[in-house]
Amino acid sequence: MTESVLDYMNRLGRAAREASRVIARASTAQKNRALLAAASALDAARTELTEANEKDLAAGRANGLEPAMLDRLALTPARIDSMIEGLRQVASLADPIGAIRDMSYRPSGIQVGKMRVPLGVVGIIYESRPNVTIDAASLCLKSGNATILRGGSEAIHSNRAVAACIQRGLAEADLPAAVVQVVETTDRAAVGALITMPEYVDVIVPRGGKSLIERVSRDARVPVIKHLDGICHVYVDALAELPKAQKIAFNAKTYRYGICGAMETLLVHQAVAADFLPAMAEQFAEKGVELRGCERSRELIAANPATDEDWATEYLAAILSIRIVDDLEQAIEHINHYGSHHTDSIVTEHQGNARRFMAEVDSSSVMLNTPTCFADGFEYGLGAEIGISTDKLHARGPVGLEGLTCEKYVVVGDGQLRGQNA
Repeated sequence: MTESVLDYMNRLGRAAREASRVIARASTAQKNRALLAAASALDAARTELTEANEKDLAAGRANGLEPAMLDRLALTPARIDSMIEGLRQVASLADPIGAIRDMSYRPSGIQVGKMRVPLGVVGIIYESRPNVTIDAASLCLKSGNATILRGGSEAIHSNRAVAACIQRGLAEADLPAAVVQVVETTDRAAVGALITMPEYVDVIVPRGGKSLIERVSRDARVPVIKHLDGICHVYVDALAELPKAQKIAFNAKTYRYGICGAMETLLVHQAVAADFLPAMAEQFAEKGVELRGCERSRELIAANPATDEDWATEYLAAILSIRIVDDLEQAIEHINHYGSHHTDSIVTEHQGNARRFMAEVDSSSVMLNTPTCFADGFEYGLGAEIGISTDKLHARGPVGLEGLTCEKYVVVGDGQLRGQNA
């Protein structure tokens, strides 16, 4: 009798739950040994990885995948190098598990503090990029979690080949194979099962398009760490240093159009708009960026009319909306109304304006005199990242090792009793 998708996913879930207890108590040295052995296995398997990836690329071309999607799918030699380096970097990071902080004596004589512990089993659903398999597996392993990885069907051969290298690393460190499991079926029912197994899965991390994340958020019976959009803003204040602002805005938009930290809306204080926007628009035009502006900005530069929908759109493309605002307060109101609580930056030399912006803008990262494209776990010193969370509970911003853990209270006594019998 053929195993159903639900039975298969339940089998993975049971194995992951058992493995999570083993990896939770593994030593730092043992986890690092697995990571470094997996890096060596990847290095030795370059031919197999390339052959598996070519199968996915050939199928993608036959199925009419867009060039951008094919590019994300490709495992080039440089990307394999990056995956190997990523594993070694995670191995070099401090292990958060078991760290105890804030131990203090209470009047009763007991000591109370907090210990950092793994979440347990992390389910990760992602699309296209096979390198996510390494990022996710390495961070979950180092943070003492078991993980179930469900990649996109377009990368199934690549993900299997990468997973085989991870399995060699786990075996080298005498850790269970079920610490990292890649879902072998491309049946979409596997996603539905994974997000509704609270008995086996402690948290879900979806990485992909808006439709995937909306579906997971709607249907999951397991807590979700996610962000839907990256509608990021740069606000050029009246007291900004304009040459600096020009470089920051240009980098924020053009570093890479397709990342969630790319600037999608440029806000400019009315007092500097006439001095700032014409040169800025010329620079964007040379780069081929389409500008969509408010009425006031279109009096100063050539731009298509911006609609209300533009302010709420994550383009992920060479398109930028521009609005001139009356003051700092209107800039903050615009960001909090239209933004996605991801990353927003102010360019100013005024300390008071900077403080107010950073306090009142309700985003997972707020920045001063810095382009929004710095919103990245590696740039923040977290090593790799599992994603960026715009949620307010548990993790917020780039989610690295610490974001895949939680804390529990530890209480130490020496026979103290509570109440009248003490």
